[in-house]
Amino acid sequence: MLPAENIILIGGSAGSYNLILSCIESLPSVFSAAIIIVIHRNPKFITKIEETLTVRLKRSVLTARDKAIILPNNIYFATAGYHLLIEPNKTFCLDQSEPVQFSRPSIDVLFESAADAYTDKCTAILLSGANRDGTDGLQHVYHMGGEIYIQSPAEALMSTMPESAIAGNQNAKIWKNEQIISFFQKLK
Repeated sequence: MLPAENIILIGGSAGSYNLILSCIESLPSVFSAAIIIVIHRNPKFITKIEETLTVRLKRSVLTARDKAIILPNNIYFATAGYHLLIEPNKTFCLDQSEPVQFSRPSIDVLFESAADAYTDKCTAILLSGANRDGTDGLQHVYHMGGEIYIQSPAEALMSTMPESAIAGNQNAKIWKNEQIISFFQKLK
């Protein structure tokens, strides 16, 4: 199977889960991009986000696996305890190097490697969180020709991450939650 031609990245931490859930619940049954999500989670605690969402949404929500091809019309979550990178051949790579911004998986690591592989076919959205992870990654996505969006700090449960990203990314569009959800509703 051929890899997805376009990817949509979502990065979030504290306070982002409910908005992520609303976004993927609003998706049409078929869309051409792949959606890849990094949410900061502690590998010491077993979470069943993918399994729970698969049942709730009645569609596959997958854990990104090392060397797997990134396929269209799929939703992937980064594995807890590993950085998730995108290889030039549009496959996943899991990495256990040092945390970035106190996080592994790091939003910056995914955004930067995805921008290198997908250039202008990459869209990145940064949500609520309590550190500055994602700020540098958004800059790189924009530099490589991709589109970047940041959740309005006024609507984020934890505004630190969006505020940092806004300060470091003058070209980003700032979206309210309803605009972010609408973006996913309209995917083709």
